[in-house]
Amino acid sequence: MTKKIFDLGNRIHLIDGLDLGLPYRTGTYVIRDEKLAIVETGPSSSIPQILNGLKELEIDPNDIDYIIVTHIHLDHSGGAGLLIKDCPNAKVIVHPKGARHLIDPSRLILGAKAVYGDDFNRLFDPILPVPEDKVIIKEDGETLALSSTCDLTFYNTPGHSDHHFSIHDPVSNGIFTGDTIGISYNDILADIGIQLYLPTTSPNQFKPDAMLNSLERIKSLNVDAIYFGHFNVAHDIEEVYKQIKSWLPLFVEAGEKAEQLGKDYHWIAEQLFNAVREDLRKQKVPDTHPFYEIFKLDTSVCAMGIADYLAKKNR
Repeated sequence: MTKKIFDLGNRIHLIDGLDLGLPYRTGTYVIRDEKLAIVETGPSSSIPQILNGLKELEIDPNDIDYIIVTHIHLDHSGGAGLLIKDCPNAKVIVHPKGARHLIDPSRLILGAKAVYGDDFNRLFDPILPVPEDKVIIKEDGETLALSSTCDLTFYNTPGHSDHHFSIHDPVSNGIFTGDTIGISYNDILADIGIQLYLPTTSPNQFKPDAMLNSLERIKSLNVDAIYFGHFNVAHDIEEVYKQIKSWLPLFVEAGEKAEQLGKDYHWIAEQLFNAVREDLRKQKVPDTHPFYEIFKLDTSVCAMGIADYLAKKNR
């Protein structure tokens, strides 16, 4: 039986949202301090999993004080409008550039439909607006008190998107990084014991230099834990930084080569997929491993973002 709730210590639990119906894909963190906070909602399809998880943790949704989203991509915040209905006393914390899109998600929906096409409804519907009086904006460096011993600190960390912040928790000395410094595939590869961290370069605000600058900013905080939106916590911090800094230029190079050859994002996706597969083959990961079911979609979305970035850069 697949584990659905993870006790991460330091009064933090992780609920598997079963995004796409797959385990170890997208998670929601629950911080059990004097004030109760949720970090990331996932898409609307994950809300039943979150509510079941809260029930298992013996937390009444009415007691949730804050719902924090690192950024407004729908796999991180798409369920916020739905979840707030079950957490009527909560406020939603968001980046300054993301607030208006939670209040009126129409442009967000159009953008996601452009990326996901016919899969949009299956992946994300419904997307409900968050009432304006429920939204709190946190600027770079601002804090949020959960108790007398915990002020969460918000850091502007663009690169994956312009509307992205990361949240430092002093109790665990950990940071919730959303997608800024990539995806951890460690849980899906746990049977083989492989650590794999890859950048996520989805459209339409991917900027590799900003991503690296954000990585360095996070590195300067000397954290002990990285809480990924996808998926779970990592404590081997230097390995995270090393792998993201190694893979990111290779991702961009695949896009640059596609431009030279007149190829589209499908070709870029194929190159990314093959490069990672070759690396994992060297580590004895079979081509039939379930990891590839998740990774196939990720390469497609990453390739779109790389193509979009290069098209804007070369205008």
